[in-house]
Amino acid sequence: MEERLQKILSQWGVASRRQAEKMILTGQVRLNGSVAHLGQKANPETDLIEVNGKLLKPGNRPQFIYLLLNKPLGVLSTCRDSRECNNILEKRNTVLDLLPQTIREGQGVHPVGRLDAESTGALILTNDGGLTFHLTHPRYHVPKTYQVWVQGHPPESVLEAWRQGVDLCGKKTLPAQIRVLDRRHQQTLLEIVLTEGRNRQIRRVADLLSYPVIHLHRIAIGPIQLQPPGEPVLLSGHYRYLKNFEIRFLKNRVHQTSVKVPADIKEYRV
Repeated sequence: MEERLQKILSQWGVASRRQAEKMILTGQVRLNGSVAHLGQKANPETDLIEVNGKLLKPGNRPQFIYLLLNKPLGVLSTCRDSRECNNILEKRNTVLDLLPQTIREGQGVHPVGRLDAESTGALILTNDGGLTFHLTHPRYHVPKTYQVWVQGHPPESVLEAWRQGVDLCGKKTLPAQIRVLDRRHQQTLLEIVLTEGRNRQIRRVADLLSYPVIHLHRIAIGPIQLQPPGEPVLLSGHYRYLKNFEIRFLKNRVHQTSVKVPADIKEYRV
């Protein structure tokens, strides 16, 4: 069956769908001997698809991998440090550096969404490009739970304004669940549950409300937790394979929301 090239590349673990689109645009993909272009369709069983000169073969399709990583402080939520492209000698660690070579090489594993380098906690990694596309789509909402230390003691009026939504660059944030977990000296620990993931959203809203973030730690993505009930916490820098019910949750969320693949990919970048 014919599918768009970027979808084939993501399903075969070559790259995430967004990365596959970039590879096609930069001429790294050939279809039946000719340089491919965005929007082309192919059948991997009958068409010859090459990526950087390497032919995709039906028998080489990797099995899907689904991981949960507890991202440490300072580690980048990318497959490659962009500084490498600018000939900067100091290479920063990425989340793939925390995985064994057998997983990170040749499998197409990549992070689903991002956490800032200065943030820590739950991050899903997979080579299921179709799942990644849907879960990172701006119209798609998966609840994410954070524990956030902020400077000062925000009063209930400020927390309620945060819950209702705050104007951020001309667009109001979606309602959030917020509760106080602890207060120490001049700091407050909040539990925040968001259903959207705008760039550095929690930090920007906290700055806007004059209670800047000291530390941000994501503890759960939907029911996928760093510390499932009755189990030890997943240590910083460690990973585990997702359980069957966790994978089903992610796939069920995708099926509940029908998202059309865009003609203009720029409109859908997160």
